[in-house]
Amino acid sequence: MITIDIHPNLFSGDLVGAFVVSWHGFLTFIAVLVAVVLVGRWAPMKGIDSDAIYSIAIWAIIGGIIGARLVHVIDNWDIYQDDPGQILAVWSGGIGLWGGILGGFIGGATYAYFAKHPVGVIADLTAPVLPFAQSIGRIGDIINGEHCAKTLDLFFGMRWSNVESPAVQCASGGAATMDYVHPVIVYEILWNMLSMAVLWKLRDRIRPDGMLFALYLALYAVGRFSITFFREDKVWALGMQEAHYIALVVLIITIPLLVARARFTSKVALVGEEIAERVRGTRAERRRKDR
Repeated sequence: MITIDIHPNLFSGDLVGAFVVSWHGFLTFIAVLVAVVLVGRWAPMKGIDSDAIYSIAIWAIIGGIIGARLVHVIDNWDIYQDDPGQILAVWSGGIGLWGGILGGFIGGATYAYFAKHPVGVIADLTAPVLPFAQSIGRIGDIINGEHCAKTLDLFFGMRWSNVESPAVQCASGGAATMDYVHPVIVYEILWNMLSMAVLWKLRDRIRPDGMLFALYLALYAVGRFSITFFREDKVWALGMQEAHYIALVVLIITIPLLVARARFTSKVALVGEEIAERVRGTRAERRRKDR
């Protein structure tokens, strides 16, 4: 059995006044930084300026924050309907990862589209790093004990004994009596690592552009749908939680898309296609200049 007795805040009011930084918040910041830096370094290999990635990242982060908060508020509307002012209080905690993923994609893709950057290429660049970045942020969830889970009487069960941990408010009990529960976030991290390995293996072998990102969404949806059965979040209907239904919608969109459009190719063929595309682009640019 594993007991975690770490304060959920990395910095609290006793150290730096009223400014509070949770482990989850700090590691989420590190996760976003890692993702942006890695994609920025990979972009020139696809003929994309790193500065374009950094500009896109700003809008992706904004979209991610809005989406993450929106998903959380919808799932907990019974709390926020009596105090709408708290909806904007992101600093007080409360985000949904599904909203962060989808909102981040919408924000980044929208900016990239209007800035005339290749949305599919950039999305595919981000796909392998996202499960890794999510796992970094999820380590903060483990330390904080932010997710309620079903009880588990096995050697890898986890409990949180710090009285400030959100886990002590779970249905399983209080700080001193809480049962050991499924390490649902550890499950998710393991699934993320497996997904990252698959995406990395296929990063130069699946076409057309955007299909690798679609595969990332499908993989995450499968894992999240399964793992959520071990969590104790609000049940919406038919014994399923909000994350279940978001995962189902994502799968309904991505699976037919992958079946209809995705195709596998060798690295040699892919390089040939990329060269041909660049040549066509160069010729088109020359014709525009000649006019």
